[in-house]
Parts: sequence; structure tokens; C-alpha cells
Amino acid sequence: MTVPGVAVVRVPTDFGGLGSAGLVGVTRSRRSRQAVLRKDGQVLELIDTRVTFPAGGLRADAEVLAVVEVDRSEASTVDPAVRGAAAEVGALTGLVTTISPFHPVDHGWPDQGPDRGTVTIDGVTVEVVDAVLGATQGVNLLTATNIPVRRGEPGWAFVVVHVLAPGSPVPVVGRRVLLEVDAPYRESLCFGHTACHIAALALNAALADRWRKPVPTDGLGHPNFDGLALVSSRIRPDGARDVYRLGKSLRKRGFDATGLSVEAVAAAANGTLARWVEAGATIAVETEGPGLTDRRTWVCDLPDGQERIACGGTHLQSLDGVAAITVDLDVTDSELTMETEVTRS
Repeated sequence: MTVPGVAVVRVPTDFGGLGSAGLVGVTRSRRSRQAVLRKDGQVLELIDTRVTFPAGGLRADAEVLAVVEVDRSEASTVDPAVRGAAAEVGALTGLVTTISPFHPVDHGWPDQGPDRGTVTIDGVTVEVVDAVLGATQGVNLLTATNIPVRRGEPGWAFVVVHVLAPGSPVPVVGRRVLLEVDAPYRESLCFGHTACHIAALALNAALADRWRKPVPTDGLGHPNFDGLALVSSRIRPDGARDVYRLGKSLRKRGFDATGLSVEAVAAAANGTLARWVEAGATIAVETEGPGLTDRRTWVCDLPDGQERIACGGTHLQSLDGVAAITVDLDVTDSELTMETEVTRS
């Protein structure tokens, strides 16, 4: 798809073509896709996208900085219709803007998926089917799993790439657009993500007597099982699924899973959760700046103390809208799985 002032190509290359900045210690055997941003010699400023989602932002009037093709394999959307339409055109169109209310999925730790919503371009409103993480050194843009460096790497900027529905109109670079997030869907992920963290604290408390050696504790003073054993987390509307590894390394740290009764642990955790929900809690997301990679911290004041967790997701401001948070546990020889559900009041 050709856009005035923009050249969009995919160039198979190894990371040597990106220059040396930020690549020390990075080794990848597969090749990466890049998109050349501007054919007129201009480059993107190395400034992260300003994001408003940590404070609950849902709308933003923004300037378009770049229009790129996003290979459908790099998009996180699971909508078969979108993938099918993208297959016909070969790629999806992505927008990079100065500011964004959209929470993008981070393929390095994809616990919370992307926001849904729309973008209005020259009076035409189209669907944003995905929001993915992008990284650039100014000339080329890499997305999703193709990003070879960590957030905050000197010489790189990290941006939100808004992926448009196939067949959408494409704005000219420099044009202003209106980005709007689907509020009910965002809210459902806020319920799920907040409950995920609070359930993890309740699980820490329920497993506290399983530790035979001193280990780091959470903000409430319990051994931090969640911090030491978590291998994957997936936030869904009004819930979450967390998987913990019960392997040799955890046993060496002093965790004893002998005779573990998931029913008893779940009952203890659910008892704690019921007490916390009844008492209420205040929640905030503290930020060190407006940029996408600026550090953000989830802060929750519970009856048993305050917890602070580094987190880039979206959250509730309190438990006022929560009637119950419950967990269900399943265990195998090597893993413990926790399913968390929220009942709204």
C-alpha cells in the first residue's frame, strides 16, 4: 500500500544491518523484518510514544509520525476474519503517532493483550484491530518479536503501532487523527489485571508455611512465591490465568511441595481475598514519565499492608466495583496453575 511521503518495504536482514547500538550481547539466529519509514530522508525522532493509558486515558488527538506495513504474523489479534482479510492483501497497515491511549501487547511479557478501539482519519472512523510494540533507531521500525533490544536501550525509541483493519483509509504523515479506546473492554481488562495481582498476594500468604529457607518477601511480608515461581501470566476480561513452575530451582530455594493440597491452598487464598474485598483497597499506578518505556508501578493498599509491583498494564483505582475475587488451583508434578475470576458488584 503506497502512501505519499512514505516508502513501506520489508527487507530480510540480519541484525548487523541495524548498526551496533544496543546490540552487544544480543544473538538471534533467525532473520528480522524491518520497515523503512521515510523515503525522503527524514527519520523518526528517538522519543518514545507518549501514552495516557496508565492514568486511564481513552482518547487522544495525535499527529501521525509514520505509516508502516505490519506482517500479519507479527500481529497479536486472534480474530480469524481479520487474519483472513490480511492474508489477501499480504500485510496490515500500522500507524505510529505522537501520543496514544492504547495499551500495546508487549511480546517480551505478553500478560495483558492490546486495547481495542478506533481511529478517525479525515472524518472516517475505522477499527484498530491490534496495538503492538515497535522499536526504532530512527530509520527502520521493528515490531513484536523482531525487536532485538530491551525497553530503554540507548539509541532506540519504543512506540505504539496501531494496526488498522484491512481496507482502511491510510492517513498522510503529519495528518492529525483521533484515537479512541473501547472503554468497556478496557475496563474488563482492568478488573482482570488488578485481580491477578491481588490474587497472587493471597496465594503468597496461603503458601507461606511451605518455605524452609528465607527468601525475598512481598510487601505484605510473605515469601514471594509469585515473584520466584511465575513463568506465564495471561490477563483476560474479568480474570486471569497464572502458571508457576514447581521445579528443582524452586526446591533449592526452600519451597516444599510435598503433600500440597490445592483445595486447602485455594480455600485459604479465597478466604483472604474475601476479607480484602470486603475491607476495600485503594490502587494507583505511579509513573516516572509519560513515555511508553518510563517505569510504572502498581501500588495497592490492602488491610495487611501496601504492595508495590513494577507493571505496565491498566488497573482499577479501587475495589469498590468488585463483589468477589476467587481463585481455582490445579497442580501437576512441575506446575501450579491459578485461574482467577472477578465478580462485579
